[in-house]
Amino acid sequence: MEVINKLVTLKAHMDGSPQESDFVIKTETLSLSAVLESKDVLVKNIYVSIDPYQINRMKSLCSSQTASGSSYAAGIAPGQAIDTHGVGRVVVSGNPDFKKDDLVVGRIGWGEYSIVKEGANLDKLNPLGFPYSYHVGILGVSGFTAYAGFYEICQPKKGERVFVSAAAGSVGNIVGQYAKLFGCYVVGCAGSQEKVDLLKNKLGFDDAFNYKEETDLKAAVAKYFPDGEMLEAAVANMNQFGRVAVCGVIAEYTEKGKRAAPDMIDIVYKRITIRGFLAGDYMSQFPEFISATSDHLKTGRMHSIEDISQGLESIPSAFAGLFRGDNVGKKIVQIADE
Repeated sequence: MEVINKLVTLKAHMDGSPQESDFVIKTETLSLSAVLESKDVLVKNIYVSIDPYQINRMKSLCSSQTASGSSYAAGIAPGQAIDTHGVGRVVVSGNPDFKKDDLVVGRIGWGEYSIVKEGANLDKLNPLGFPYSYHVGILGVSGFTAYAGFYEICQPKKGERVFVSAAAGSVGNIVGQYAKLFGCYVVGCAGSQEKVDLLKNKLGFDDAFNYKEETDLKAAVAKYFPDGEMLEAAVANMNQFGRVAVCGVIAEYTEKGKRAAPDMIDIVYKRITIRGFLAGDYMSQFPEFISATSDHLKTGRMHSIEDISQGLESIPSAFAGLFRGDNVGKKIVQIADE
């Protein structure tokens, strides 16, 4: 018995901003009997994550592809299946840990189906009463990145001032919500008035500004934080911050010459700490993250901001749109009905 699988693949390695034309939808045949005879699991994909860092996997060469502890960022060859975080349902399983119709979360692919090998990142999913999509976004890797970056890297103190760049994105909006709940003063920047209004009116940021209108970031930050140093949660002009947690640099992914480099003299005299991190470094904190964030969602103290496109065919435009700033919150594609 077989199933026909459609999946999104690369036409060629890319350099620069992604375009819909960089991708092609390929068809393959998957054997159910081969899965049953192995310890693999065949998953019907329901929701898949669309993330900016994926572009570094699509380049012919990028330092992220060989960095220690970032196996999920391995390079992707043209024509190869593109894996990502997502939620699906088991169709058939040769793995005794999974059975037909189990709801699962983990590394699946940009396709209608995924074959997940034994030992790969896949777990049974308890939805906890939330929409399945939450486990791709706010209760998934994006949410955990925000949690680890804010609590573990930044080590905040109540009353501190926090600046969040890309604050309407998949990680930034959650960082800002954690910071407000913790008792910090929070300012964010985003790329449109719609996003600024979302930050201030729905997510409770103390203030926010449009970085496309206030192009001198140093002056803008000085205006919103007139008393000087603050804690930062992502990358921007680093020279005015006390502690900076860096989980991504989308502006550098597509522009070779662009660098978010700080003034090294300021690093010394303002005693600035800058630290890059991967959420996977803090997996021991994942149960605590799920417990705390679930509670905040159930009581309405936090909100899940999702931008969901429909259908496999929408993946190329969804991905390219990330680099145009089209998304509001976590970008997800729904491939099949729940």
